[in-house]
Amino acid sequence: MKLLVVDDKASIRSEMKKILHKLDFQDITEASDGNDAWFKLKAEFEGTVPEKYDLIISDMEMPEMSGLELLQAVRKDEQLKDTPFIMVTTVNTKDVILKTMKLGIKGYIIKPFNLQSVAAKLAQAGLLG
Repeated sequence: MKLLVVDDKASIRSEMKKILHKLDFQDITEASDGNDAWFKLKAEFEGTVPEKYDLIISDMEMPEMSGLELLQAVRKDEQLKDTPFIMVTTVNTKDVILKTMKLGIKGYIIKPFNLQSVAAKLAQAGLLG
């Protein structure tokens, strides 16, 4: 699987990558915010590499383009709309959860996260055997 990990904090991206590597995910691309992620998502289709990401794991609260805005953009894009999306956040209010659920999110990983919580969410979403 090809994964895209999006967070404005390099330390969080690094920690998530370490956990994903332990879970046998090796093809992981990082993005520093929603705009960077969007560029990478579209570059995959408009560039010379005919691959797409099998999963997006994104922080919700980021400058420039938030995780929610990225999720909305992905769901509106014909090529990307079915890409599984997991949100990483400290925000777990009912209105935000309902909004993202309507957009087809696969689940939430609540910060601070660890190997067990990430593995549980990926398994719950059907993305980990």
